[in-house]
Amino acid sequence: MTRILLISGNTRADSLHTAALRTAARFAPAEISASLFDGLRDLPAFVPGEYSPPDPISFLRLQVAAADAVLFSTPEFAGSMPGSLKNLLDWLVDGGDLTGKPAAWLSVAVPGQDEGACTALETVLAHSGAKVLPAACVRIPLTQSAMDDHGTVADPQLHQALLDMLQTVARALAAPKTRSQPSWQAVSSLYPVVQRNDATPFRSWRAEIWRPGE
Repeated sequence: MTRILLISGNTRADSLHTAALRTAARFAPAEISASLFDGLRDLPAFVPGEYSPPDPISFLRLQVAAADAVLFSTPEFAGSMPGSLKNLLDWLVDGGDLTGKPAAWLSVAVPGQDEGACTALETVLAHSGAKVLPAACVRIPLTQSAMDDHGTVADPQLHQALLDMLQTVARALAAPKTRSQPSWQAVSSLYPVVQRNDATPFRSWRAEIWRPGE
């Protein structure tokens, strides 16, 4: 049984991000246990070095610890992810809860609408020590018409795509582990990086993309 914790960065009741994750959780394949975290709005503001975290934070950390992987889906706001999701991640980074934890993201926007949010999310995950699974970072564009009155995705094709997405995460977890890349080589599903053969320092994983033969 693969256990996947689903975290939406959208606090709206009619959020497509939450609807997609809710659908994935409700109709997950038998071999996958997917649970949707629904306490984002209840999390207190992050306090660095808090030795006795509030109960909502302790519960969040228990859910992360119990999961084999964490899957995020977030809208973009002001060129980045919403502050509520950043607050959640700050608590997890401070507690070391994501260190070594496989993680991925699901985008429900069309290309060009949420790259800032996905990039910011991957940057924080890298700082947290999480293991981002590029093969499991999936884009399934949705429109508001795809959501039914129950807050789930009703379209059969999109429904199946969401279930396939969960299986992609499970397969990525089961894939043979390869030798890790050098620490300066941040690997992103949005900005692929090819390792250089020389010793030129890597300045910014967003600023420059190495290409073979350069």
